[in-house]
Amino acid sequence: MKDSVSDRQDRARQRQAALSRWENEGGASFGQLKTDMSPAAQPKEAPPPLTDAELIQLQVRMIALENLVIALLADASEVQLQLARDMAAFISPRPGFTPHRLTLHAASQMTSLLERAGWFRSAPDL
Repeated sequence: MKDSVSDRQDRARQRQAALSRWENEGGASFGQLKTDMSPAAQPKEAPPPLTDAELIQLQVRMIALENLVIALLADASEVQLQLARDMAAFISPRPGFTPHRLTLHAASQMTSLLERAGWFRSAPDL
């Protein structure tokens, strides 16, 4: 059964609303005050700390996402794998800048994911 035009339009509106929230609430700017916001519009307080259950749920999701990324990288082309390696090198500290431990750890984790994906790549036929 085909979707009606109104169903498609409704889904398009929902998708646009979700994308709009993502752009406004994205993690890249979390915790940073936007300079173009008026003082009244800026957040007043930090969000409450996560509960133990929320932290455990985040850990479970992270494990699932890591394994999903490994599975996708295991079937990736050499161009895609090189792009991932380049991105890991890109987030590494630049010469002349102070290395930040989280940046170093993120680059290391990306490299580790690529290596772990290599374990699952099919060997070329000899």
